[in-house]
Formats: sequence, structure tokens, C-alpha cells
Amino acid sequence: MNFHGKDIKIFAASANQRVAKQISECLGLPMGKSEVATFSDGEISLSLFESVRGSDCFIVQSTCAPVNNNLMELLIMIDAMKRASAARITAVMPYFGYARQDRKAKARDPISAKLCADLITTAGADRVLTMDLHAPQIQGFFNIPVDHLLGAPILSSFLKERVGDETDDYVTVSPDLGSVTRARNFAARIGCSLAIVDKRRQKANVCEVMNIIGDVKDKKVILVDDMIDTAGTLCNAASAIMEKGAKEITACATHAVLSGPAIDRIKASPIKELVLLDTIPLPPEKQLPNFTILPVAPLFAEAIERIYEDKPVSPMFV
Repeated sequence: MNFHGKDIKIFAASANQRVAKQISECLGLPMGKSEVATFSDGEISLSLFESVRGSDCFIVQSTCAPVNNNLMELLIMIDAMKRASAARITAVMPYFGYARQDRKAKARDPISAKLCADLITTAGADRVLTMDLHAPQIQGFFNIPVDHLLGAPILSSFLKERVGDETDDYVTVSPDLGSVTRARNFAARIGCSLAIVDKRRQKANVCEVMNIIGDVKDKKVILVDDMIDTAGTLCNAASAIMEKGAKEITACATHAVLSGPAIDRIKASPIKELVLLDTIPLPPEKQLPNFTILPVAPLFAEAIERIYEDKPVSPMFV
């Protein structure tokens, strides 16, 4: 791979070191030398062990749990590179935390996604590269360019091989009304029909399935969502689908947050297989035998190469 102009460097904070290493391998580059540590009082300490002057720097860091620590690591690393005269700094965030707090749902609510966007910009980032924002309009919260990658091409390519020519036996299902557009595009990629689970949410993290719009009887179902947090929506949808006579259920999502009772709910659910991307690292205790985890590094590596060489990212989604 022949670079031109200033050099390119890939750095990782603590959240996505494995993904960062895979991105570097895809690009044929060594990892940037840095170290993130903490002082005795819990403050974050960062050291850069190589010059970044005039370099095009990409910092790989998901703001997943522990969200606040990972966000601060990202901000501090951006600040360090800015003060070290990096030519351009791109925050590569496979998972963008606080993305669900994107509006005032009730009086006196904060809009935390906008605050995070301001913090990243003020710290000195010149660009953000992320994947499947929970609310795509968050791109507009930034006053710097945002490249928004999609996980659907990776997931749909994997499942399309399994579906093959048997598209009539499969149906893609959206677990709620908010995911209909995502599920419709997913169904178009695979070539199967679409169904929708209509639910009514009683309170935060608790939902009640009301109705299924579409035919799932005697079908193999592919449940599509952007993230799985407590897994309440996904598992309730799966149970309702099985009650309507579906043969089997494969679920897929980009971000495996898997907080609280998520693992227990998935274990007890009728979901045969759960296909996830590795935007959030999963500890061994959160990995079940029916999990299939696909890598995002090749997609991010291609996007980084395009950004560095000032080529458009949009052809990646044709």
C-alpha cells in the first residue's frame, strides 16, 4: 500500500485494542506507540512514545462501558495529539456512547449526544468515523465531518450466503417501529419479505409486544436491530414471533451492549443464533455458544484508507 504526502498512524486507547490492531494489519501498518494508565486517584494518564508531528492520526476508541472512562481517554488522546502538532486527527468510534440521549424526551432533559459531540470537537478532533449511530441525525450535532459507516452490509452478506436461493423461506423482521427502515434495507439486500413487530413501551427498558404486521408463519426469521442493550425488545419480539408459528429465529445487531439481564434473557429466548459485530468487545462471561461475532476492522480499514487519500467513502455502500 503506497501512501502519499504525510504519514498515517493508527493509535488505540483501551476500549478497542484488538480492533485497532486488526485495522493496522489490514493497512499493513504498525500500531502507534502509546500507553493509557491511571493515577492513584483514578485520573487518566496518557503517554505517546512516538512523534505525531505532521501525521494523519486515527484514534480507535469505542465509548462503551465504562463509558465515561473511555470517553475521557479519547478526549485526552485527542488533546495530546493536537498539542503534539498532528496534522489531522480522526476519532474512529466503532460505537458512539450516549447516542440514545439525542433529544428532549421530557422537560429538563439533557441532550447528552450533542454534549459529547461538542467535547470531541473542542478537544481537537478534525473528523469522526463511526458506525450505526442509534440516531443518524447525531451527525448534525458535530461541526466537523462525520463518516457514518453501516453494519448492515457485513451482516447481510454473512446471512445472504446462508439464505442462498431460498428467499421465500425467510422473512426479515423489525423488532419495533423505529427500526423499520433498517430492516427494510436489510430485507432488500437479502431479497426476502419484511414484517414488523408493533410494541408499546410502558417504561424504560420494559416493553410489551402488541402485534405483528406481516406473515411469519412457517418462516425462518431474521430479526434485525442496531444495538442490543438489555435485550428486552429483542427477546419479547422473538417470543411473539414464535407464537405466530415461525420455524426458527436468527437475530443480528451491530452493537452488543448487553447490559443488565441481557445474557439471561437471551439464554431463555427462542433465538437460535445471534450474529453480532465486534464494535464493542465482549468479555468471555458475555459470550454464549450461539453467538457469531463478525469483524468490523476490514470495513474501517477501507474507510480510513479512503479518508487518508481524500477519496469518497460513499462508494462503500453501493
